[in-house]
Amino acid sequence: MATVDFDFDSMREAAMGVLGTAQQGINSFAIENLPFVSGFTRMCNDGWLQGWHERNGGNLTYRMTDEDVESARPFFDPKPREWVKMGVTGENLAGSFFLTTGSGKYMRNVEGDPAHNIGIVEINKKGDAYRIVWGLLDGAKPTSEFPSHYMNHCVTAARTDGANRVIYHAHTPGIIEMSFIVPLTDRDFTRRLWQMMTECVVVFPAGVGVVPWMVPGGAAIAEASSELMKTYDTIVWAHHGLFAAGPDFDTTFGLAHTVDKAAQLYVAARAANGGSEDWLNKIEDQGLIDTCHDFNIKINEAFVG
Repeated sequence: MATVDFDFDSMREAAMGVLGTAQQGINSFAIENLPFVSGFTRMCNDGWLQGWHERNGGNLTYRMTDEDVESARPFFDPKPREWVKMGVTGENLAGSFFLTTGSGKYMRNVEGDPAHNIGIVEINKKGDAYRIVWGLLDGAKPTSEFPSHYMNHCVTAARTDGANRVIYHAHTPGIIEMSFIVPLTDRDFTRRLWQMMTECVVVFPAGVGVVPWMVPGGAAIAEASSELMKTYDTIVWAHHGLFAAGPDFDTTFGLAHTVDKAAQLYVAARAANGGSEDWLNKIEDQGLIDTCHDFNIKINEAFVG
């Protein structure tokens, strides 16, 4: 009878490799089903279904709670990746963790393959650099707009006593269309949007800020946006889209959805009116004021009267 020579070391290594691969699959499945990850991926898909994220357009970040961090920590990389300078500094959120979409990644792919399209990053103790601790596999990086996101997280967290955790950028068509035909001021955009639907002044009573066209992805647009975010939860990036902040995924998505629906109504109504803003009927300023009074909401008085 022939003798079979077993290489037990090789067999053990092969078995450990199979188990390791299986464990990675289990871990990936588990982290995808953590509530904050599933909510994040759903919002990415919702935006895609709205038509707001052609190709790799748009981005999303979420500042994790302490509970989120602890629930995700078992899935962090055994060895964190290198620190990367952001070009901006925000000390009040130093040490925080963020879930972020990836640079060059497509929103339509997030739901099917989170680990390659999104990732968790940790901010250093100075608040000027990040490192990836989970996801963004195969050399992927956080969205190129991450400096803008981080600065605006710092501002909105300070303004809302930590309540705001979501920053969302989408290529919303109505807002982009408006930026070609409406003066690029906070007041001009806000008044037109408020007058399109009764609910608008309730959803964003502070109004919207407007950033004239700027090169995306750098410190300059981050600084300009964060200055406006001291007042507003919503910013128009001219010829580029919408930047919105909120406490959770539903509120932030609902805000962006409301603003862009109003923008599309404005463009459609103006086109139907021969290009004129001389409306036959409209919501008057007193109606806006009365609506906020009835809902116990403070309107931005600079934009009425």
